[in-house]
Amino acid sequence: MKMRFWLLGVFAILTIFTLWNPVQTQQAVDGKRSVLPAESKSALESMTASDLLRHTRVLASDEYEGRAPGTRDEELTVRYLTEQFKQIGLKPGNPDGTYIQKVPLAGFTGQSTASFDVGDKKMQLRFPDDYVAVSRRFVPDVNVENSEVVFVGYGVVAPEYGWDDYKGVDVKGKTIVMLINDPAVPDPSDPSKLDEKMFRGRAMTYYGRWTYKYEIASEKGAAAAIIIHETGPAGYPYEVVSGSWGRENFDIQRPDKNMGRVGVESWLHLDRAKELFAASGQNFDALKKAALSKDFKPVPLTAKATFQVRNSLREIESNNVIARLDGADPKLKNEYVVYTAHWDHLGRDPKLQGDQIFNGALDNASGTASLLELAEAFTKLKRPPKRTILFLSVTAEEKGLLGAKFYAANPLYPHERTLANINMDGVNQWGRTKDIIIVGYGNSTLDDLLSEAAARRGRTVKPDAEPEKGYFYRSDHFEFAKQGVPALYTDSGTEYTGKSESYSEQKRDEYTTRDYHKVSDEVKADWDLSGAVEDLHLLFEVGYAVAEGNRFPEWKPGTEFKAKREQMLRRHGR
Repeated sequence: MKMRFWLLGVFAILTIFTLWNPVQTQQAVDGKRSVLPAESKSALESMTASDLLRHTRVLASDEYEGRAPGTRDEELTVRYLTEQFKQIGLKPGNPDGTYIQKVPLAGFTGQSTASFDVGDKKMQLRFPDDYVAVSRRFVPDVNVENSEVVFVGYGVVAPEYGWDDYKGVDVKGKTIVMLINDPAVPDPSDPSKLDEKMFRGRAMTYYGRWTYKYEIASEKGAAAAIIIHETGPAGYPYEVVSGSWGRENFDIQRPDKNMGRVGVESWLHLDRAKELFAASGQNFDALKKAALSKDFKPVPLTAKATFQVRNSLREIESNNVIARLDGADPKLKNEYVVYTAHWDHLGRDPKLQGDQIFNGALDNASGTASLLELAEAFTKLKRPPKRTILFLSVTAEEKGLLGAKFYAANPLYPHERTLANINMDGVNQWGRTKDIIIVGYGNSTLDDLLSEAAARRGRTVKPDAEPEKGYFYRSDHFEFAKQGVPALYTDSGTEYTGKSESYSEQKRDEYTTRDYHKVSDEVKADWDLSGAVEDLHLLFEVGYAVAEGNRFPEWKPGTEFKAKREQMLRRHGR
């Protein structure tokens, strides 16, 4: 009888220990050993929903007025991040002994007029309801007068797909009109699906991003470039474009004042685009269908475009904020893992009635809060990882990934010794999930590390459910990827514990429609950050595994970044 009670007592103690030590529980369940040290419990437990919410509330408060670069809001934000990194005990991340990397930006606020002349009819466009237009040339005035208008399909030149929407047509000095996203080429064997061999089927490639389309327009010497907005292919409603582009915009200051850029970059509302095509004797839907063929050739429209953009200009010095946890290994501490999150949002719009502040609670106060939580967690380890961990909060993501772009072009630590970038842009605010999403799934071996970490916790990894929206190209990790650095970018899972199958889609649609890039993106009373914390546990383990590992993460075959990485490492004898 005593033995029985003794055994029951032992069982009770073991049960308590199992509940107390979640990492050990996961190892016992699936038989896979965690890469985390046994004492990592305190590190994991330091990341809490209450702390995430606390940082998010501060950064998304009205006092910070939307965290626009080049404003008092930036000063508050940079000061807060710097103070937090100091309190955590991290070293300055800039080798010059500061927590700051200066980012020289050019701010420009454009006032524009636009019109089309089609025969004897003039189509006067209303800003911003019908169109938005900016000029990234750092000059006071840019004028495009009576420029011939040419429809160039999707505006794509992709030799690997045998695709050229320009077909040798000279568009220098002309206004080109193009569709958003990639050519949605039907599968020859099943027209209800997209051809996986062409532009990755449903998944957007970089050719589908608006940034590429203006880049190719600049390369071709166009006077103006117009993208026709469609909500589905763009991945967001027209109000997101007009809200972002109808205010001060930024670019990195360059010696040539950006004179190599296309003079006018514009978006046109779908309804006005159809009106333009009809007035030119063309059917929009028919030309859009024709643009899905490799045989498509540019179609001149019987229209002339006129744009006038007057820029109010200013030069500002914005800031990336960076902190460092030195690696414990004397040889490997000069290799790096970089966590990133952008601190900026859209600021304040005094033209609005009522609420004027774009607080950016989810986008991206929550991601910045996550960066702080991860930074603190790494300091709780008794011994830091072998390699150095960098925590980089970048500026001007909302203006075109500019802070990350500047760091990528001016790295404080060499790219060839940077093993990985792990990026956070928004968190899961709706509770625990059984899964986690990898945006750009299958790109690198970082996916495998995340899958293993998730399995130890009884979770699964899934690819992005909406690859057609091109999220992989829409946040800061992309600038690291373009330099060849393997990058991991996750999104909230879709299988919510205790919720219906439709819950995730419902909440995502609500956020995109009601809150994304709107003044309503504020901390909500129903936020449940328990799932966000569990996601951070995974990102912590992946970063630790890379920092401790014997191999550099790699891009997988078929990814557009693999060749650059391999060339870089070979060049530096790695």
